[in-house]
Amino acid sequence: MFKNADRDLWTSFINGDDNALNLLYKQFIDVLYAFGLRFTDDGELVKDGIQDLFVDLYKYRETLAIEVNVKSYLFTSLKRKICLVLKKNAAAANHSFEIPFLLSPSIEEQVIHDENQSALLLKLNKQLELLPSRQKEALYLRFNAELEYEEIALIMNISLETCRTLVYRGVKQLREKMTISHIHKALA
Repeated sequence: MFKNADRDLWTSFINGDDNALNLLYKQFIDVLYAFGLRFTDDGELVKDGIQDLFVDLYKYRETLAIEVNVKSYLFTSLKRKICLVLKKNAAAANHSFEIPFLLSPSIEEQVIHDENQSALLLKLNKQLELLPSRQKEALYLRFNAELEYEEIALIMNISLETCRTLVYRGVKQLREKMTISHIHKALA
């Protein structure tokens, strides 16, 4: 199912809310840019493709379907725009064209990165277990469930200030413990 916020923004945009297009742009610019770099290492081409995509959205908004998966639609449209330019460039240079998909780091680098991430996550989980249960609950609701502080305060039956304090202290404690852990590892 589509994310409600994305669908609401999309619907508002199609119905004439220019600010909704701006919000969609801000929400998706980073993931679109990262996705575009999977087809070319030309960052300027990717930026131009994203800009053209949003100009086209604005220009053709009256003909756009309301019931779409916004993220999929944007990814597909950007891929099409980038590949069209790459295909034209290949034709101009008398080269054959095959849709590229770049894996930025090598497979070996990705495996090493994944192993490092796994080790870091293990350490983080160990440190999380040492936190008081109320802090764990607040952190879970904030970062895993992605709830706002107001929602967390209601769920936990605490004041908004207490909620913010629980999250702040939990993050601070984890940051300190993880930093100390990295320092000890570097010194070992």
